[in-house]
Amino acid sequence: MRISLVLTVVGGDRPGLVESVAAVVADSGGNWLESRMARLGGQFAGIVRVELPAERESALREALAADRTRGVTVTIGAVDPAVDVAGTGGGLAARLELVGQDRPGIVRQISGVLAAHGVNVEELTTGTESAPMSGGLLFRAVAEVSLPSGVKLETVRADLEEIAADLMVDVVLKSAN
Repeated sequence: MRISLVLTVVGGDRPGLVESVAAVVADSGGNWLESRMARLGGQFAGIVRVELPAERESALREALAADRTRGVTVTIGAVDPAVDVAGTGGGLAARLELVGQDRPGIVRQISGVLAAHGVNVEELTTGTESAPMSGGLLFRAVAEVSLPSGVKLETVRADLEEIAADLMVDVVLKSAN
């Protein structure tokens, strides 16, 4: 029987970090299925879904624990086979785009509106950049979200637009289809 595991990988960024984790997975008989990884503030962080024979799980865990001595911390979580790996929302797929002057609390307030409607954030990318005219910082966010059945896109959009004025950001929420 094959099992799926989700690994979270965190360590100081260095050449070969991904290769070291990939080698441990491969040497344990695992298959690297999907991942999201990035360098942030000198650290490297990622999440990886792997599949391997159930009898090889302990060997993978031991090998990854040994890798910590090289400055990489890996945590391992089991994947429930009943969960749809393509997403948990089950409803309408949508894309949220946001841009505005950077300030604390933007992600908290936007995610609060999404959570209040039961919207699942499937993927979120955020960053800051220099504003072209003012020289201040612009905050940008792009999220792939899934609205539960029965929740209208227009309702979520209206609630986001309501707080967007207070946050002084532009928000666009549209169907991904």
